[in-house]
Amino acid sequence: MSVGLPSRGWAGPRAGTFAPRRRSRLGRAFAAGGVARSWDWPLILVTCALTAGGTLLVWAATEPSLRAAGLDPHAYLKKAMLWAALGLILMFVTSALDYRRIRRAAPVLYGLSLLLLLAVLAVGQSVNGAKAWIALPGGFQVEPSEFAKLGLILSSAWLLARHSRKDEELLTGKSAKGAGRARLRDVALAVLAAVPLIALVEREPALGVMFVLVFTLAGLVVLSGLRLYWVLGLLGGVAGALYAVAKLHLLKGYQLTRLTAFLHPDQNLAGAGYNGLQAKIAIGSGGLFGQGLFHGTFTGGNFVPSVQTDFIFTVAGEELGFVGCAVIVVALSFIVVRSIRAARLADDLFGLLVASGIAVWFAFQSFVNIGMTIGIMPITGLPLPFVSYGGSAIFADMIAIGLLNSVRRHRPANP
Repeated sequence: MSVGLPSRGWAGPRAGTFAPRRRSRLGRAFAAGGVARSWDWPLILVTCALTAGGTLLVWAATEPSLRAAGLDPHAYLKKAMLWAALGLILMFVTSALDYRRIRRAAPVLYGLSLLLLLAVLAVGQSVNGAKAWIALPGGFQVEPSEFAKLGLILSSAWLLARHSRKDEELLTGKSAKGAGRARLRDVALAVLAAVPLIALVEREPALGVMFVLVFTLAGLVVLSGLRLYWVLGLLGGVAGALYAVAKLHLLKGYQLTRLTAFLHPDQNLAGAGYNGLQAKIAIGSGGLFGQGLFHGTFTGGNFVPSVQTDFIFTVAGEELGFVGCAVIVVALSFIVVRSIRAARLADDLFGLLVASGIAVWFAFQSFVNIGMTIGIMPITGLPLPFVSYGGSAIFADMIAIGLLNSVRRHRPANP
């Protein structure tokens, strides 16, 4: 009779030995159904490429003059790279947020925008006749008017979408009465809420930003579903306000000079018309392929003012030629088109208005900046989105891209 002996062979794996490892937060973000999988990656890649190109243009615009002055030729490059890196972080953080949660914070963000604009009028630094910057430790500055664009878009979208049927259903979980369009009362509240922002920006004065705010607000009102006759009445009111500004002489002296130089460019080429003339000459001298980076005669020789900010497009024209300018225009147009696409994919009126407002902002500001360098728009001091030098501008631009990605996610927040 045999006696059973205990088996000394392999008894198999322990329970849980081959259990799947817990993925990292980054891995979960990029996994199927993850947050990052729903982002608009073509938009992100074009934005990064345009920002990198802008950083290179800022370096090419400032390196010759800094080297000639015996200063660090990479000073602007280092800061531009820092702004771009911080801007990308802000973009990804905003992209990871649910825009319906951002919606709940819209009144707070609007209040912060107002406080910053009041602060810049109280303690801001005056540069080139505009009190638009708040000095920070370490030689840094913040420009509140750039963030006012975001404040206006979010607050106006929040007010216009408050009583749309789908927005009420998503926020309350209950069936809501009414059409999916803004009410006249909400439109009036949105306009009244925007007036302080626009007025404070005008007081700096920052005429270009003021026009961006006005056109963005007009676009939001039109897209909110307001009846056509009310839209026409609102446009008539805006036209009347602009006429009153001109008749009551509310514009500053240098603003009138710029407007006169645009209307009559040949009358004062040595004075008010000088900037526009030099910009057009610099762009025209670039030809098809340009003179090469760091080889611009006009932009590198300080013939064009504010070359790293308002007139950065002249650097592209002179050093990269028509081809380089066309690439920038195509990239900006792509960003505007993707913004419109995000608006079309939005689940509610608030998301549609946020994405549409960003599209209007980028399109109008790009058109004005490029237009003033080629002589078809007056000089207003607006930066070129993602290309011009400036921390506040690039931060606001990147946050806007994050909002577009957030709108695309289609993940309703729990009420």
